[in-house]
Amino acid sequence: MWNPRGPVDARRVFTGKDGLLFDESGRLLATVETYQVQTNITNAKYQPLGDAQEHEVFQGYSVTLNFTEVVIEDNVFIQDLFNMMSSGQGVRWTFQGVIKGRNGSEERMIFRDCVPSGNIDLQNVSVGDLIKRQWSLFVNRPPELQNMLSY
Repeated sequence: MWNPRGPVDARRVFTGKDGLLFDESGRLLATVETYQVQTNITNAKYQPLGDAQEHEVFQGYSVTLNFTEVVIEDNVFIQDLFNMMSSGQGVRWTFQGVIKGRNGSEERMIFRDCVPSGNIDLQNVSVGDLIKRQWSLFVNRPPELQNMLSY
């Protein structure tokens, strides 16, 4: 066996029950079933004369936050979205993503100035399934790493 730690550390693997999403006030968004934050790194390519290999250097990045909300009752998100569409004034949210460690530590990231971007479900209904809304947001400020998990 090349990796003897794999089976030994299986009890330390995290699952969805260890993750939480909070709003700016620290209120747990309990109706959010899933959330995902991704960064997209953009590099500039260059190839100097006399070098057969292409190279890349960091140019920029973007961050997106996507979550699936289980519709229990209409909440502040959908109300803010409809207000935005009727008034033409944008909306901005701040979120806190948290992963709770088994030893009491936590990984906490802050995502500020999140704005709706791309497709957002207004109503998404199918027979025999929970009613959910998929949200897609663009994060306009660099994420902040508040805490890291410790072993």
